[in-house]
Amino acid sequence: MELTWHGHSTWHVSVADTELLIDPFFQNPKTDAEPEELDPDYVLLTHGHADHVGDAAAFADATLVAVPELTSYAKDQFGFDDAVADMGMNLGGTVECGDAWVTMTQAAHTNGAETSYEHSLGVPAGFVVGDAEPTRTTDPDATAFYHAGDTSLMPAMREVVGPYLEPDFAALPAGDHFTMGPEQAAVAADWVAPDYAAPMHYDTFPPVEIDTADFEREVEAATDGVEPVVLDGDETFEL
Repeated sequence: MELTWHGHSTWHVSVADTELLIDPFFQNPKTDAEPEELDPDYVLLTHGHADHVGDAAAFADATLVAVPELTSYAKDQFGFDDAVADMGMNLGGTVECGDAWVTMTQAAHTNGAETSYEHSLGVPAGFVVGDAEPTRTTDPDATAFYHAGDTSLMPAMREVVGPYLEPDFAALPAGDHFTMGPEQAAVAADWVAPDYAAPMHYDTFPPVEIDTADFEREVEAATDGVEPVVLDGDETFEL
C-alpha cells in the first residue's frame, strides 16, 4: 500500500491495482500536483466542506464513495457520472472497492454546503482503507490506513477504530481551531495505536498553522511506540 499526502486532507492511496483519492483539494500550499495528473478509480469524500471537495469535479469519472446525501449532492454539483455506480454508504459500513476494502468511521465535526443549495449532506465521516476485509480472521499481515476526516477526539477511536479495524497508519487532523490540535491528535494516536501517525489539515490557512515539531513531541510523549511521521507535500509513504 502506498500513501501520498497532497497537503491538507488530500491523500492518494494505492492498493495493488486500485487507486483511491480522499478529499481532493489541491488549492493548498503543500502540493505542486495538479488534479489532471491523477486518475483515481474511486474518490472518497469525508464531508462536504469546500476544503475537502474543492477539486472533486476534476474526478467526475471515478466511482464516488461517501454518505448517500453527499453522493447525491456531488452528482448534482460536481457532475459525477450517473452511468458510474456510486458507493453511497454510511457509518460502520464496509464496501469493496477494487482491491481495497473501505470502512466508514465516525467523525465529530460539522457538514454543511457552503452554497445556497438546499440539501442535507448527512454526517461527516472518516475512512479505514485496507487490503483485506476487516474481520476477526483477517490475515495478520493485512495493511490498513485510517483517514480520520475532520474530527475532534471521540471514544470511537479507542473503542472501535483501534481494536477492531487495527490501522497501521493514521492520518490525524492536527491544525487546531477547526479540528484537533497536536496534543489531542497525539491522544488520538494513543487510542488508535497504529504503527505510524501523521498530521494533516494544517498550514493551509492562518488559523491552522502549527509547528509540526509539536505534533512529533506530543505523539512521542502520549504513546507507546507510535512513530510520528511528518510528510512533505506530495511525498509518498509505503506500508
